[in-house]
Amino acid sequence: MSTTGARKRVLMIATARPTFVVDVASRYAAAARALVEELGAEVFGPSELVMTPEDIEAALPYLQEDFDLVVNVCASFSDASPALALYAELDQPVLLWSFREPGPVGDRLWLNSLCGSNLYAHALVRAGRSVRLMYGNPDEATVAEVLRNAINGTLPSGAALAPVHGERAKDKEAVGASLLGMKGQRLGLVSEAPPGFTPSQFDPELLEKLFGLQVEQLSIDEMFSKIDDVAPAQCDAEQKSARAAQPSLDSVNPDEVARSAATTVAMREWGAAKDLSAIAVRCWPEFPTQRGVCPCSSLSRIADEGTPTACERDVYGAVTMLMMQSLGSGPTYLVDTVDLNTDNNSVRLWHCGSAATALAADPAEATQFTHCNRKIGVAGNFPLKTGPVVMARLTENNDGGGGLRLLIGAGESIPAPNHFQGNTAEVRLDVDASSFVNSLVVGGFPHHTVLAWKDIRPQLRTAADLLGIPVTEW
Repeated sequence: MSTTGARKRVLMIATARPTFVVDVASRYAAAARALVEELGAEVFGPSELVMTPEDIEAALPYLQEDFDLVVNVCASFSDASPALALYAELDQPVLLWSFREPGPVGDRLWLNSLCGSNLYAHALVRAGRSVRLMYGNPDEATVAEVLRNAINGTLPSGAALAPVHGERAKDKEAVGASLLGMKGQRLGLVSEAPPGFTPSQFDPELLEKLFGLQVEQLSIDEMFSKIDDVAPAQCDAEQKSARAAQPSLDSVNPDEVARSAATTVAMREWGAAKDLSAIAVRCWPEFPTQRGVCPCSSLSRIADEGTPTACERDVYGAVTMLMMQSLGSGPTYLVDTVDLNTDNNSVRLWHCGSAATALAADPAEATQFTHCNRKIGVAGNFPLKTGPVVMARLTENNDGGGGLRLLIGAGESIPAPNHFQGNTAEVRLDVDASSFVNSLVVGGFPHHTVLAWKDIRPQLRTAADLLGIPVTEW
């Protein structure tokens, strides 16, 4: 650490991913670095965005020095590989700086910066590290004030919202029966967790112990082989059915629609053959890069048929969906927290297009389109329905005792345009939205939560009691 009276030393590393709007990310990162310098600190670290393994390697030597403050600018979303490579052995807290979404309404997520901080935080807290969150753009006075305080030794709050203690289900036996009904069910997994997606890692023995769930896993090549084996007549029938349900498919490249149909048939048949109760799929990079298709709409079709589906092979996310469904939630959706609107105390919850069309604000207008980042078909592009909602998530318990913990939140999905390409819900929370986002990040919770449109909080609390897992409810 620097001595008293000396110029403060700040390590700044800006991370990003090439699939987002890199020129905007770079411009925001440069403005962030300039602000720290304007505040009188001496800034160290690479001046360019860190996006590749080579970039990470070049940044590592900076970690050998002492700094008054360490700032990771999440200039855009990226997986948590850079966070773990750079900070897993760092004793001092990392200040994660997220920017507001700059793109126009209805466009893609340009940065997805907040979600990037959320994923970084999960990985680092899981590894025993400490994080803080700063949300806002370099030209905001409040951001400059928070940053000035951080440079001088007063970091943003690491405190989380105080958990609430809500009512339990009146029929405890019914909840127990629902959990017992999960015993012996089978969870289908396609491939491994995407690189750097720590929330997608899981313990199969824990699933067996707590829920009695069995895992049926395919490699990505085995899944592709099943897709190749789909008969042309089956593919044609699925295309006809999908186009009848969503005529907007006529605007998508026909070859991509055909590949999507074959993917749907293969996953559906696999699910039926193995009696799968939920499916979690590694949806990238191999599907778009090797097969020229995004499986989002396939997951949507299967979800509409009653089988919960989770992208990014998020196992605990899929288990959360399965548990919520068993407790009476109806259809659910796995979402990222991507934006914060303090004007109406809301967060925007989003994912890139695999929501069941039954969850659309208007199911008749559940548009199917190309994927927001990959620009190939097929993914949904429609806002999610309005009304009271519950957010929940099973995840690792980081208190050293092992096992799982359960996150619960609630609010109301309010009428709003589809703010980002894919599926978006704007949710006005029951608690302070800024504090909720801060708690989500500093608490090391996953970037994925599960959104449901039925209030099953009493059942969720009771289920956690019966399972012997702690609840964090805001």
